[in-house]
Amino acid sequence: MNHTHMFVHESAIVDDGVSIGAGTKVWHFAHLCSGAKIGRDCVFGQNTMVASDVSIGDNVKVQNNVAIYTGTEIEDDVFLGPSCVLTNVTNPRSQVMRRGLYERTFIRRGATVGANATIVCGITLGRYAFIAAGAVVTKDVADYAFIVGVPGRQRGWMSRHGHLLQFNEAARAVCPESHFEYALEADGSRVRCLSLDEDAPLPDDLSHGTKSYDDFKLTQG
Repeated sequence: MNHTHMFVHESAIVDDGVSIGAGTKVWHFAHLCSGAKIGRDCVFGQNTMVASDVSIGDNVKVQNNVAIYTGTEIEDDVFLGPSCVLTNVTNPRSQVMRRGLYERTFIRRGATVGANATIVCGITLGRYAFIAAGAVVTKDVADYAFIVGVPGRQRGWMSRHGHLLQFNEAARAVCPESHFEYALEADGSRVRCLSLDEDAPLPDDLSHGTKSYDDFKLTQG
């Protein structure tokens, strides 16, 4: 493996057969296993692990103490918070070997998984879904959905910039930071961004946050 144009800390272990994109940083005591495919400009914090044959996109941020097991696929711009948990077998038993039966977990572009949250395997987290810290998610999550609690339940919709959306009678909402407009489907099951395609990168002038969550807390209720 060529380490040119990336950073791998001397304490990290990168097995043969790992593909890593330019600009990616791998920090203390991380372990990237053979067959993992990792995109550009990612960050893997201290004590992280990526198992064999895991696919990870560009600009993915993996915070300390996160293990990403075989069966997981992660698209671009995903954030995995400190000590969040991913699994790959629903019914594990020490005495029953289930290698080759790993279940697929799909985390779509821009999704956030908060610190200490647990994502039970075999589900999909939609684009820009937001899983709150400590939540336990056991079923598919829609694009832009905001999930809280144990078990995880939807408590609203989050904008691409991470702010709660308040929809008017016309089923339209505006992110208070980016001013992007969002539409809620008639049946209330799906949100889409009207101002920018979900697969398009953020414009440079919007790629740096200028307001914290608390700045809009009073208006969000």
